[in-house]
Amino acid sequence: MTRVTFLGTAGSSGVVSKQIRASGGIIIQVGELQFHLDPGPGSLVRARETGINVHHTSAILVSHNHINHCNDLNVLIDAMTHSGIEHRGILLASKSVLHSQDKSHPIVTRHHQNLVEKIIPMEKEHKVGIESVEIHALPVDHDDETAIGFKFYCPRLVLSYTGDTALCAELLEGLIGTDLLVLNVPYVENAVGKNLTVSDAIHIINHVKPKLAVLTHFGMQMLKADPIVQAREIQRSTGIQTIAARDGLVVSPEGFGTPKSPVKGYY
Repeated sequence: MTRVTFLGTAGSSGVVSKQIRASGGIIIQVGELQFHLDPGPGSLVRARETGINVHHTSAILVSHNHINHCNDLNVLIDAMTHSGIEHRGILLASKSVLHSQDKSHPIVTRHHQNLVEKIIPMEKEHKVGIESVEIHALPVDHDDETAIGFKFYCPRLVLSYTGDTALCAELLEGLIGTDLLVLNVPYVENAVGKNLTVSDAIHIINHVKPKLAVLTHFGMQMLKADPIVQAREIQRSTGIQTIAARDGLVVSPEGFGTPKSPVKGYY
């Protein structure tokens, strides 16, 4: 069974700092494997509220070094390894999270690096296998030049998470073949920095043609415009089922190809 749980849907720093939406990241469970993507502030609290046991995490994946994507990385490593009692778990992350950059220092501490079984710096086009799941690093266009997205080849479906990015040809090509597409869409229009807008999302979905698209990582502009309304507009334009994630949303992709919706609570 595969399940995707949204521990948070906050995008911009204003939304995160006020906790208008939560910022705990995304959990992907594939059989006995558990992946935690982009653990921003409040990951432990949101995991507990949604019934996720962070001690069972198999791997933590971080797309880039912005605080709303990686703030809780060290505390999750501590929880995953029982403070180092168990030398286990894998960290897959962009180079900016693991190594010093021109304007930043590593996010993960040396102490916590020593607690995990393996650390893999992920660059664009890199591929890593973890038991039955193969993970590809997607090329993105972001202010953090080492930023990446993630594409999961699971036994029954392909799931892609764009992370933060502007629209670019390399990303479009990398997303081909995706069944469940998770898009970070902070803006309706006039994006600040390298981020997606609603029109960008329409372009991507029309190109990729997933079975389901889920919007998340909302900025203040998107929240004021109502993400549900924007998702309906995207679905009307593309003909692809599109939903706006909410904090705590659970998606069960095994529902693909059956009369029941793959989204818990949506029919």
